Amino acid sequence: ARRASDDLKAAVAATMIPLKGGFFDMGAAKGRYPDDRDSPPRRVWVSPFSLGRTTVTAGLYARFVAESGYRTVAESEGWSYVFHLFLEEPLGWVDHPPRTPWWRAVAGASWAAPEGPGSTWEAKSDHPAVHLSWFDAQAMAEFTGFRLPTEAEWEFAARGGLKGKRFPWGNELVPASGHRHNVWQGDFPNTNTGEDGFIGTCPADHFPPNAYGFHNLTGNVWEWTSCQFGDLPQGEGRLPPRDPQGPEDGPGYVIRGGSYLCHASYCERYQVHSRTHNTPDSSTGHCGMRLAG
Repeated sequence: ARRASDDLKAAVAATMIPLKGGFFDMGAAKGRYPDDRDSPPRRVWVSPFSLGRTTVTAGLYARFVAESGYRTVAESEGWSYVFHLFLEEPLGWVDHPPRTPWWRAVAGASWAAPEGPGSTWEAKSDHPAVHLSWFDAQAMAEFTGFRLPTEAEWEFAARGGLKGKRFPWGNELVPASGHRHNVWQGDFPNTNTGEDGFIGTCPADHFPPNAYGFHNLTGNVWEWTSCQFGDLPQGEGRLPPRDPQGPEDGPGYVIRGGSYLCHASYCERYQVHSRTHNTPDSSTGHCGMRLAG
């Protein structure tokens, strides 16, 4: 199998922040959605690891594609889901998933054309790469010699050393200093007032980082993990689990962090403990990736 050039490996390595790991409480005291199974908290041990300080940008994903020749699921299948407000002619794209008419199946949409034909990744090269399925994220990880984070690693990094807080900076959705991440303001799914400065994605490093140096672990785009979805980790007897890898199978892979479409009225999953899942071949305009090492 072909491997990434030294230049590409170095570019990925340059984004990595090393963490010492340790014990932390994973999950929430009280979850918002019972099906998310994100409560009660569990004590977990995480070994030292590294994580990208931002999600993989469109520019970095383009370098991976150029070197590997990889074709994403959206490119192979010829379409992906685009949010309706980004389409000049929403009525031209009527196919949508059940109960979510704001997603439209758009022919030609992919990481390279995030809003469909006529849009380009170059216009948002410093934004997260989107329309990435789990397979697409895993392909870049393997090619570059890195990996996707486990769900526990992701949450350990997102918390930034804070205990029992909702966000990477504390408990206030919008602290006095101003917006700290990119989520929906207004009336979902029809009017996004963009009070945080953005209607869709924002540059991967736009908002201030958390105490560990990571940007946008909540909001902006969902991020794939290496773990299948199931209950939060359980230890053996009284011992906390060490480096939990998730269940051996499940309904899909865990995605974390929420996105620019999250809002309290519909999908309040922009907290550090929030979790949901998607099938590994799913591709949408609000899902990207972050690499670990």
